[in-house]
Amino acid sequence: MPAFATKVIQLFDTFNVRFGVMIVGPTGGGKSTCYRVLGHSMTALRNEKMSTDSRFQEVRYKVLNPKSITMGELYGEENVDTKEWTDGLASKIIRKFAKDDENAINARRSWCVFDGPVDALWIENMNTVLDDNMTLCLANGERIKLKWSMRMLFEVQDLAVASPATVSRCGMVYMTPSELGWKPYLYSWIKNFAFAKELLHEESATALEEMFSFYFEECWTKLKAHVKDEEPMPTVPI
Repeated sequence: MPAFATKVIQLFDTFNVRFGVMIVGPTGGGKSTCYRVLGHSMTALRNEKMSTDSRFQEVRYKVLNPKSITMGELYGEENVDTKEWTDGLASKIIRKFAKDDENAINARRSWCVFDGPVDALWIENMNTVLDDNMTLCLANGERIKLKWSMRMLFEVQDLAVASPATVSRCGMVYMTPSELGWKPYLYSWIKNFAFAKELLHEESATALEEMFSFYFEECWTKLKAHVKDEEPMPTVPI
């Protein structure tokens, strides 16, 4: 889709100028697919097409949910009894990326993806990372210097509780849900699952697409029109 391709290009351009980037949009807006497509494309251009453009390098990324673990599990903590320091998930990933990029022969790209809400409980520790000095400061006084080949990517639904200090340090790419819609998910399922499993023939697939286009769109529109109050749990078309 042209609109989705535009978002991938926007993410690529934003990565070239900002160390921290936020992909903002609701569930089903294509946030994860956007950076995965970009990473796959850059890797293919470097390894398969042998591109000489220095912007196209092999990409690797690690994904974590910062809200599913405690602050100690995220950045590291000291054992109160033994005084032994244990790295957290984020600090371990960042440390490994920094070490590998320092020893790497080629200038591959390393992305640390934080897939979860951005709030003051954990993002404030990233402010020194997103600054020009690109340094992660841990609670034990250690500092991890990051390489320019690394990137911090935040995949969030909204910025309702993000501080201005954090937002101003990051580049923004907004995934407009109306541009992608629900149809790509249907076509992808039919092509990659239904045909692969031989669940549908070509005529059946065509009929299914027509039924979805005729019935689902109208039903969804009427359903939203009759819901006067806010939904107890917000839903998206997919």
